[in-house]
Amino acid sequence: MAGDLPDYYFRVRDNGAFVFRVDTENRQRRIDMDQIAVVNIRNGQIKPHGDRELSDDDLAAIKDWMSGRIELLAARDIDDIHRAVDYLNTTTHWAQSKASDAQLEVVTDALLLAMHDLRTVLVRKKADRVTDRSNES
Repeated sequence: MAGDLPDYYFRVRDNGAFVFRVDTENRQRRIDMDQIAVVNIRNGQIKPHGDRELSDDDLAAIKDWMSGRIELLAARDIDDIHRAVDYLNTTTHWAQSKASDAQLEVVTDALLLAMHDLRTVLVRKKADRVTDRSNES
């Protein structure tokens, strides 16, 4: 089991992680995790834990993890949006074919406001992109 463990463990938290060095090379053959840093992926900050100095290997592993984590979170964001589109389609079908008048009364205003807000943002962003493209030409 010890041979299969990574050298570092990242305890994920909002905006980053606590970074631990994994040690299995001790007399008791236990897994020891020694916190070496705190990472903030929002601002790219890597803070050594306590009085530690991070080695080049530590920094390389942390930066690799940060890069992978940013990619993973971006992919999750897009996946969530695709699910939202599916959910909007499901909601449309529900409203048209299954919802009672009482159910529609409960959700209509909230849905209309949310959809209006979304439409306003999307139209503005689309106009900005079109304007930017025409200025580049």
